[in-house]
Amino acid sequence: MRRGITATALAATLALGATACGDDGEPASGKSAGGELSGTVTWWDTSTVGSEDKVFKKLAEDFETKHPKVDVKYVNVPFGEAQNKFKNAAQSGSGAPDVIRSEVAWTPEFADLGYLAPLDGTPALKNGADFLAQAAASTEYNGKTYAVPQVIDSMGVFYNKKIFKAAGVEVPTTVAELKDVSKTITQKTGKTGLYLRGDDAYWFLSFLYGEGGNLVDAESKTVTVDNAAGVKAMTVVKDLVDSGAAKTDATDGWENMQSAFKDGKVAMMINGPWAVTDTYGGAEFKDDKANLGIAPVPAGSVAQGSPQGGHNLAVYAGSPNLDAAYAFTEYMTSVESQAEVARELSLLPTRTSAYALPGVADNEIVGFFKPVVDKAVERPWIPETGSLFAPLVTEYTKVLTGQTTPEKGVGATGDAYRELLKGWK
Repeated sequence: MRRGITATALAATLALGATACGDDGEPASGKSAGGELSGTVTWWDTSTVGSEDKVFKKLAEDFETKHPKVDVKYVNVPFGEAQNKFKNAAQSGSGAPDVIRSEVAWTPEFADLGYLAPLDGTPALKNGADFLAQAAASTEYNGKTYAVPQVIDSMGVFYNKKIFKAAGVEVPTTVAELKDVSKTITQKTGKTGLYLRGDDAYWFLSFLYGEGGNLVDAESKTVTVDNAAGVKAMTVVKDLVDSGAAKTDATDGWENMQSAFKDGKVAMMINGPWAVTDTYGGAEFKDDKANLGIAPVPAGSVAQGSPQGGHNLAVYAGSPNLDAAYAFTEYMTSVESQAEVARELSLLPTRTSAYALPGVADNEIVGFFKPVVDKAVERPWIPETGSLFAPLVTEYTKVLTGQTTPEKGVGATGDAYRELLKGWK
């Protein structure tokens, strides 16, 4: 008898401890004698609770309908905790899921540690040529494929059209215009122009790219975050805060930023397609979705660019149910599943053919972000990429809150990178 999808608390999943993934009294081999998929697939989903998770749960239920002898154990793991929890579980050999929704930068790290199953030649990579090239790039490490791209994204400026109209301003296209527009908004409406997250250095990258900088140059094995472009970028964001053009925070940045923007207390924020559904639920947009405007992140003095992000699905190398895990991964990244995610959440597909389907081709949010994604700056796909943000966010927050200078902030970050990346210049 097929059970419904099991929404399990994280603590309960980790408490499985000595129990292998999929071991709930059912066969874990993945296929019955007749070749039908069976057993259990534990899936760690890192999507946003209350909006995204509902859609992904429904897709997992649909997979169960398609394969009635497979039980999907759904676990929503907070995004900020998932990377370390997976590494700890995989290292101990107990409690790791069969499939994990991985931020793109985690894939090469997990692969380097030996925690992921290679997917080349498996059903998980069905119709691999259909994937966008930049999305597929994050799934490859040392000549093998260790994940399947599920969604791809980048960042833009979300703005409140009513506030802009009341202030008589246009959407800024450069950082200099951003500062001027923010000041005018405050003068005319009393609102803050921009909410800039100060507790997550990912929000700093667009400014760094805008000044022609980057965190590292992987090809030459050179740390670049502390060069002149890095100093300039830190100076730019500090000036936005010091001038009053932007407000920031040192903790709870996501909640503070979303609340302030949704309630109409600030006119702009920098965010990605993952925030659209939640934003539409705010007082300013719930009954008037057309009030939400989205534009490219303003250009710096050198260039305009936002970081390439997204999520991959990866299979744990120690999974006792690889056949079902491969099939589940393929289903969740199929054209049909990606189109459903795009229609429901406005998250961008990684498959080229999905963009021609109804509900995707005419999706306004997808239509805006696709050109942004096409021009997004790829992060270095090295095992240490995910670890580069810890030292950066410490210094980024200190710079924005006046605890250190831009020069010292990027200098300390560069020193930390050279300690992490042995032998790099």
